Amino acid sequence: MADDGEWTRKGAVLSDVTAQSEYGVSRDFIVKGVQAGLLDCREGSAWGNPWFRFLRSQLERYIVAQLGAEYLARVKAVTELRAISKEISGLRKKLAVLEARKAALESAVGT
Repeated sequence: MADDGEWTRKGAVLSDVTAQSEYGVSRDFIVKGVQAGLLDCREGSAWGNPWFRFLRSQLERYIVAQLGAEYLARVKAVTELRAISKEISGLRKKLAVLEARKAALESAVGT
């Protein structure tokens, strides 16, 4: 279905576990898409644990066909919100460390 170039593009491929967490779909849902021929799948294994890779674009088209565009939009918004909240939290921690270092340097310079 898809050319090999799409399989090597950054961000175009995701694992079954990532698909489950990002899109809130079950493994059975994904397997049905593979069996129906709607999803290309490549298998891999790490330390004896099998995993599957899928093309993000095909998975999103399959989700829209099965669950609707509103579902996909809502899930993508929740995922983006989670990523933004995580980044904000990390930046707040970095800011606190930098402000503490700034206060220490100011007190050292003032002495």
